[in-house]
Amino acid sequence: MRAHDDAALAALLRARPDLLSPVPGDMSQLAGRAGTRASVVRAVERLDRFALQTAEALAVAPDPATYEELLGLMAGSEPDQRVAKALPRALGTLREQALVWGEPDRLRLVRTARELLAPSPQHPSPTGLGPTVAEAAAGMSPGRVQEIVTAAGLARTHDSVSATAALTGLFTDPGRMAALLADAPAAAHEVLQRLTWGPPYGKVTAEPAAHLRWLLDRGLLLPSPRLRPGGPPSPGTVVLPREAALHLRAGRAHRATDPEPPEPAAVGTYGARVVDATAAGQAQTALATVEELLRDWDEGGPSVLRAGGLSVRDLKRTANALDVTEQLAAFWVELAFCAGLLASDGEADERFAATPAYDEWRELPDSARWSALVAAWLTATRAPGLVGGRDAKDRTLSALGPGLDRSAAPEVRHRVLELLAALPEGTAPAPESVLARLAWERPLRGAATPGRGAGEGRTEQTGRTDAADRTDTALHADPGAPDESRTRQDDLRSRLARWTLQEAELLGVTGRGALSAHGRELLVGEGRGPARSREEATGSGVVSAVSAAVAADRAARLLAPLLPEPVDEVLLQADLTAVAPGPLRRPLAHTLSVLADVESKGGATVYRFTPGSVRRALDAGHAAAELHAFLAAHSRTPVPQPLAYLIDDVARRHGHLRIGAASAYVRCDDESVLGEIIADRRSQALRLRRLAPTVLVAQTDPATLLEGLRSMGFAPAAESPEGDVLVSRADSHRTGPRTPPEPVPEGPPLPDATLLRAAVRAIRAGDLAATVPRREVPEQSGELPRTSSAETLATMQAAVLTNEALWIGYVNAEGTASQRVIAPIRVEGGFVTAFDHTADEVRTYPLHRITGVAELAGG
Repeated sequence: MRAHDDAALAALLRARPDLLSPVPGDMSQLAGRAGTRASVVRAVERLDRFALQTAEALAVAPDPATYEELLGLMAGSEPDQRVAKALPRALGTLREQALVWGEPDRLRLVRTARELLAPSPQHPSPTGLGPTVAEAAAGMSPGRVQEIVTAAGLARTHDSVSATAALTGLFTDPGRMAALLADAPAAAHEVLQRLTWGPPYGKVTAEPAAHLRWLLDRGLLLPSPRLRPGGPPSPGTVVLPREAALHLRAGRAHRATDPEPPEPAAVGTYGARVVDATAAGQAQTALATVEELLRDWDEGGPSVLRAGGLSVRDLKRTANALDVTEQLAAFWVELAFCAGLLASDGEADERFAATPAYDEWRELPDSARWSALVAAWLTATRAPGLVGGRDAKDRTLSALGPGLDRSAAPEVRHRVLELLAALPEGTAPAPESVLARLAWERPLRGAATPGRGAGEGRTEQTGRTDAADRTDTALHADPGAPDESRTRQDDLRSRLARWTLQEAELLGVTGRGALSAHGRELLVGEGRGPARSREEATGSGVVSAVSAAVAADRAARLLAPLLPEPVDEVLLQADLTAVAPGPLRRPLAHTLSVLADVESKGGATVYRFTPGSVRRALDAGHAAAELHAFLAAHSRTPVPQPLAYLIDDVARRHGHLRIGAASAYVRCDDESVLGEIIADRRSQALRLRRLAPTVLVAQTDPATLLEGLRSMGFAPAAESPEGDVLVSRADSHRTGPRTPPEPVPEGPPLPDATLLRAAVRAIRAGDLAATVPRREVPEQSGELPRTSSAETLATMQAAVLTNEALWIGYVNAEGTASQRVIAPIRVEGGFVTAFDHTADEVRTYPLHRITGVAELAGG
């Protein structure tokens, strides 16, 4: 690493930001941290498929390996120009991430990465290769090794080491190996063919067939030390040595290599105006849906579960109210939550409710409201698609509950939008092709890293054969042996990508599957489309909340002209419906939602007037004359006669019955109406009795009595103790001030250019302090210099006069010891002011915290 320039060091720290937590003191600390298992696992997980295949090939290559040997493992004996062209880039990626080092003729995979990727009995290689001849023969008796060497046509040797070396030389010599296999029985070729691409393990019986004995005698099958998980060595287990398998594979480490990423395939092409108009329509629908959700919860939403979140029953009710599926209802609820528009009220009887931010959001222009929702969506780590699934403890994941955060979500969303932006305008990609591209860029994200073992991610597949195969060859694949193939599972990353495509359409970021013009603006300033390098394109892709908000504001300015202007009129029809030809202005929409029920949504919303909806408006304090005036003022056409009759009829009967608290009473000037109520069998549950000719009393509360009489077809009105009609306009329920949920980051944040420059400077300075030649200090013990206070003071004062740099030991206020190279400037008052080469700045140190001082060699 010391040979790297500053740009290369900065690239390493940018690619592996965990190395900066905290900033390494010198190159030795940086190298040590870069070789730790946790850091290497993170780096390997971020490799694209071809770079990972290159690392896997190096893990099964000789250590060190030449570039030609690596190319042979990747391309095989027959040159592949695509592999040859892409290999330098993949090798450069591994070097940049400090996973490979050495000159082209001595390439080495760092030890931890080799342990992760190399074949072992516990963790077979993804290449499907087994151990080398030397590794497999390590537990064999010397006599048995000599028998194999002799049967293979080689001269006997004096020790097992030279014997295994001779056998290795035979298996790696194409000519001699071809001659050896030419004499093999046909059934032996069939066995080798089945083991060539993995898994390389199998079993033999106590009395193997002749063709298996031929393979065992010549070392083409060797006893395997492979352990079953939690058990002793498996008897009769054999393995195909790596060198023999590579010969059978024509030198290739992988059955198929993927040097180039798959390009997203187009399934449709539309005009830019069609895409933008469709996306704008979806954006308008998104705003209406969120507003309808929060209006439904305006007086206080569902209760919060004890474990947190929304119950399944309440989610179903919300889905019915929004006329969407439960999964879509979960998305809209989570979106409002991430945007800070709803939260728990925190009271004893805890419920979800709108926040004060909702009232501010509701007053914004439509484009600004859309911008707030999209900015929250871009950076949110919560994944609504998980709702209804199970967590690690087999508990149901609920909307607005814990356990929905997935730190990869923002990265996947951003990357999906980048892939859409790289396509020509108006092009809609096939979802499967987008998933295939993401799987190539991160083959180990969502699957397990090799070497982590079962249960930590990667699915181990068993290779099995049927009974006929076992009978014919007396050899079958070991059921405990993992298969080499990496069939792409429907892992988290793929599911996040699917959800992103769906959610982008719901929000109006895309239209008909193609990225809209305002959707492209979300990526401006972050690098988009083919202009980005592949290394950048497979980077984290995560943007900060501030950057997302700025990008969303730019996108909103492009969206604003496409959104329809709110209208202030409706079309009243004789069938007691009203058609809104577009989004309504807020006062009109609010009053109309009280006076009528929404019958259908879309580009034109249809409202239906019913006796219940008119009574609801009267209960809210509107008089019949006000309703007639309201409809006349906002209708393009005259108010239809059936609607006018409906309002008058409901108003005439409204309040004719009065209900108050006795427990509850009913009074009416018309005695016949009260007689009708008592005679109706449906009133028996209310337990009514006549107290006076015009008064009935009940043994239920007023609210129950109101609902009961309304269900019987009457239009009662509640009244106060003074006899006035009570207006049933409920107050809005709001939480206290709330902040949106903080995204859960995936590891340390990406460093910016300023931090990278400072970190590189600090590492260089620390390395200088650690490696600069020093003069010997008499009677010095330990790593830090030790001198008396008088010597320290005298040396400091002399260095001020001579402008020399010194090496000091320093213990800070927390008791942490460090060594530094300083150039003293001034010594006074028990402090030394010096230029600290380690920190690259002027600092002041208390003399009593300096353990000692020494001159630098040649200083």
